[in-house]
Amino acid sequence: MAEKFKITYATMSGDQAQITAEFDAAVARIEETLRGKNLPMLIGGKPQEAAETFPVYSPVDTREPLVYFQKGTREDAKAAIAAAKAAYPVWKSMPYTERCDIIERVADRISGNLFELSAMMVLEMGKNRIEALGDVEETADLLRYYAYQMRENKGYMRQMESFGANDVNLDVLKPYGVWAVISPFNFPLALAGGPVGAALVTGNTVILKPSSDAPYTAYKLIEYLIEEGVPAGTANFITGPGSTAGMELVENSDVDGITFTGSYDVGFKTVYQKFAPDHPKPVIVEMGGKNPTIVSDKADLDDAAQGVLKSAFGMGGQKCSACSRTYVHELVYNEFVSKLVEKTRALKIGNPAKDADVFLGPLVNKGAVNDYRSFMEKARQDGTVVYGGETLTDGEYANGCFVQPAIISDLGQDHELVQTELFVPILYVTSVGSMDEAMQKANGTEYGLTAGFYSKDESEVQWFLDNIEAGVVYVNRAAGATTGAWPGYQPFGGWKSSGSSGRNIGGHYTLLNYLREQSQTIIR
Repeated sequence: MAEKFKITYATMSGDQAQITAEFDAAVARIEETLRGKNLPMLIGGKPQEAAETFPVYSPVDTREPLVYFQKGTREDAKAAIAAAKAAYPVWKSMPYTERCDIIERVADRISGNLFELSAMMVLEMGKNRIEALGDVEETADLLRYYAYQMRENKGYMRQMESFGANDVNLDVLKPYGVWAVISPFNFPLALAGGPVGAALVTGNTVILKPSSDAPYTAYKLIEYLIEEGVPAGTANFITGPGSTAGMELVENSDVDGITFTGSYDVGFKTVYQKFAPDHPKPVIVEMGGKNPTIVSDKADLDDAAQGVLKSAFGMGGQKCSACSRTYVHELVYNEFVSKLVEKTRALKIGNPAKDADVFLGPLVNKGAVNDYRSFMEKARQDGTVVYGGETLTDGEYANGCFVQPAIISDLGQDHELVQTELFVPILYVTSVGSMDEAMQKANGTEYGLTAGFYSKDESEVQWFLDNIEAGVVYVNRAAGATTGAWPGYQPFGGWKSSGSSGRNIGGHYTLLNYLREQSQTIIR
């Protein structure tokens, strides 16, 4: 992909007019060729249909299905597991360099289809264009980074010390076997492609089950893997209810490892607790966040307001990394809130498939809109609505899932809206009398995913880094107070109830999650 189209969540470079034209053309092609199409599961390298299908609606306009996917069952999941198990001996035995070659070719396919995949993502789940382009390019970079790590570590085989001339001692990391990946709607390609790529490049075989709200780009990922030469059954794609097809992946004893990205309630209480009842198996659960930002009286308030806004309202707050709580020193609180409201009021809400300037598209479905309404009722009842808070139902918004970004205040630290992950564009803002009070409240949650800080005082910055309880932290970042990690730059993962592995995505240690160690001693 040409450098002019190199796009991340924090930066965008290139000819804006050309990017807009390419995107518009991709939306038109998708609408013409894909709408109403029935897409299969991919099991054992072949298309597979179920007895029933389910519709996928665009949240921009929910009157007509966008595409149809298969309503997979437990039996379909079992077939995918069996295919992955049968393929495992061949795939694990392939030289790691050849596995890397395939993964890198798939990354190039993803970059080469940047606009088509991004356009489908915008239609399917309502991301704005920059978020969608970033999601696609992040996926390609995750695959490239994992192949790079595999090559850099020479397949994770190291020769150890010897006692004498006749003994050879090796330390080898090997794959587990069959790996399940259950991915969410909000990063439908990156949070599918990341774990799938990590599992595959290390020699595991994979079954991918994406969210039923946004399965298309995950389907294309597995299609690319098959077309670029993974052996039949190495990469499988199933769709269907989490209660059936998904639970089979959790409960089937032939699945050797699992990666789940989603809510704490499902990730911990279902996947983590039920996946390995009989013997230990690797369980990677990346869960929610209630991510704080602290604003010092020594902060650049324009940078702080811009960074908080982007992280709180980007993608409608439907990110586990979204900024949902902001603690502002009382000396600058009024000025900060004034700047934040001014910037929020200027955000453009609409249909990103038609308008390149839209910042806030629709929420993913009607259930999310109902959640937003319920949360705003509680905010009005128990606190103060500083800005926004309305569901949008008139004119161009009439048939979609559109809401305003909302800023709320005057709630207690233990209030549900301050402690619970909301996954909608609602930001809680409050003043604090000191930085110590801010830190106590920032850490006062069960989550520990991301956090932000704004101050020009170097000693305060170090104090923040020494005390914050989060896996990903940003300081003085106008591009995003708590969001915008990129593979190879900001490894992404959570502490406490936000994650289970202790190793982040897109970093030096990610692949270790998908490998187990074997010590080999050979006497000559």
